[in-house]
Amino acid sequence: MRNHTAMTTFILLGLTEDSQLQVLVFIFLFLTYILSITGNMTIIILTLMDSHLKTPMYFFLRNFSILETSFTTVYIPRFLYSLSTWDNTITYNACWSQIFFIGLFGATEFFLLATMSYDHYVAICKPLHYMTIMNNRICTILVLCCWISGLMIIIIPLGMGFQLEFCDPNTIDHFGCDAAPLLKISCSDTWFIEQTVIICAVLTFIITLIGVILSYMYIVRTILRFPSAQQRKKAFFTCSSHMIIVSITYGSCIFNYVKPSAKEGVDINKAVSVLTTSVAPVLNPFIYTLRNKQVKQAFNDTVKRIAFLAHK
Repeated sequence: MRNHTAMTTFILLGLTEDSQLQVLVFIFLFLTYILSITGNMTIIILTLMDSHLKTPMYFFLRNFSILETSFTTVYIPRFLYSLSTWDNTITYNACWSQIFFIGLFGATEFFLLATMSYDHYVAICKPLHYMTIMNNRICTILVLCCWISGLMIIIIPLGMGFQLEFCDPNTIDHFGCDAAPLLKISCSDTWFIEQTVIICAVLTFIITLIGVILSYMYIVRTILRFPSAQQRKKAFFTCSSHMIIVSITYGSCIFNYVKPSAKEGVDINKAVSVLTTSVAPVLNPFIYTLRNKQVKQAFNDTVKRIAFLAHK
């Protein structure tokens, strides 16, 4: 029998116990975090400052960059602190805060990706009515709905999680507080909450994926009807960045839940968490900027403006 205690702190086991590997992990995560913040903040600033980027597509992209910045900030700085100080403890409240924000930002991101798909659908399938349908008020409402949907999805399992009791040992086999390893160390019967978490995750995945698939079915059908090959190429290119981001996000989610075994599942969960919290937020701004002439032009104009003011 394990001792029942009023748990106030947890110990995070991290990614590895090898000190040399920890140095490499620290350098890797530090660099990816800096690149992620720089890239996403650049998109946020450009879409706020440049008049050519005051469109619904870039409004949604700015909100996506805000989500990506927030998502990676929940885990990475805390883990970098642990690696540099060898302090692997995390308080009970801080642990649940991490779970809450990761769940909120993650779920909201899925709903926002579906909304961005709808925006592409309207832009390509109903171009003459685009600015009427996707006006500022509608765009703001859609983003708010994404945040509310994300909150509603996680609030029930999170409330159930607060009722759990924990026992010794208080070690979490992860580099941050994640629901699955936390449930493993609970003394309570976790079957019902585990099923609730799975149902909420599957609902979010399926609802948003249906939205994405339906949008792109209509988009592809419309594009194939374009008389000019140049028009078709331009339309596909417009959607390509979003399609890559959707593939990365949904692909990592599928990979995380399709596990060969419980033991291997822990390692896969940690590996996918590293990719989704550090690598993906770095790729996203580069995918959008390197494949988008308007963003690149806005970046060049902003750099020239700053250089001119500095010279002046």
